[in-house]
Amino acid sequence: MKIAILSPFSPYRGGIAQFSGMLYNSLDAAGVEVKAFNFSRLYPDLLFPGKTQYVDPKEETLPIPSVRTLDSINPLSYFKTVEAIKAFDPDVLIISYWMSFFVPAYAHIANRMKKHCKVITLIHNAIPHEPRFFDQPLATLLFKQCAGFVVLSEQVASDLKKMHPKANYLLTPHPLYTHFGAKIDATVAKQQLGLDATKKTLLFFGLIRDYKGLDLLIDAFTQLDAGYQLLIAGECYGSFDKYQQQIVQSGAASRIHVCNQYIADSEIATYFSAADALILPYRTATQSGVLSVAYHFDLPVVSTPVGDFPNSIGTTAVGIVVPEITAASLTEGIESLFAPNQMAYFHAQIVKHKTALSWEVLTERLCEFIPQI
Repeated sequence: MKIAILSPFSPYRGGIAQFSGMLYNSLDAAGVEVKAFNFSRLYPDLLFPGKTQYVDPKEETLPIPSVRTLDSINPLSYFKTVEAIKAFDPDVLIISYWMSFFVPAYAHIANRMKKHCKVITLIHNAIPHEPRFFDQPLATLLFKQCAGFVVLSEQVASDLKKMHPKANYLLTPHPLYTHFGAKIDATVAKQQLGLDATKKTLLFFGLIRDYKGLDLLIDAFTQLDAGYQLLIAGECYGSFDKYQQQIVQSGAASRIHVCNQYIADSEIATYFSAADALILPYRTATQSGVLSVAYHFDLPVVSTPVGDFPNSIGTTAVGIVVPEITAASLTEGIESLFAPNQMAYFHAQIVKHKTALSWEVLTERLCEFIPQI
């Protein structure tokens, strides 16, 4: 079987590129003939809120060979991409989807390619976390061109069925991100980051956007005793000023450590090894790639009750899902996580649950799904 994957890959940074790179490697290891079709331009610079779209070449951990043909805003490249994929002559084309900005390109390519092969959309988010009125109509336009879908959470499956009730889809959990290396000694990691090795360390990790609820976490943290410290690590999309002002006024600023920048792959093991728990105070969510990193480093989680978190965290008992999206609820959840014997229980549950979250399982399920389309 020959599979083409149309998605961001290296040198683009971020979770979508990393997921696609891991999928590519897993399919290749399973003996599938796979080829990566990449973007020549992902976002126009004016529309990208971060500092750069690219990983540092010295830091690149998933250098997938790819054909860089698709320019998101150049229709001529849509035709060029179709011809490049047709030349590979795949049995299946997998398209990575997460926001409606890419529908004009994706829908054109899917419409042209569905006459030559099976087209599957792998949906990270059917509806963006910060939705706009045109997101659903555009997503529906793409979905109607596809023979099948892969979704990573019940929430995304529900969103898909609302837009495309007859969709034929595979629901499979988000695999672990295992390419960041092994866990290191917690004391060493805390020393490297300038943290107090005696305090319980909470980690907020990833791109900082309003829907992720960092303000709720800062408020929750102020209600915890001096035995806790908070590590905020990730690049802020927009101004960090409101969070900085909140930190200054919190009364706990000396115990809140901020690294407001994109964290390179080579540094991720240090941040997750230094932490005792990952906190996901999100206001909205589907699934979370950061959660998959936490599993890899055996890190228990406290989250709000949004998206797939009640299932992926609560049902599997790898952490605590608080009952409300409030600072008070987060404070109670964090204190419960650190109650006597709780940490040992959650660590044991993570080890037990990780075996179902391998890339081999996803690849096997995908290869079983494809003939059913």
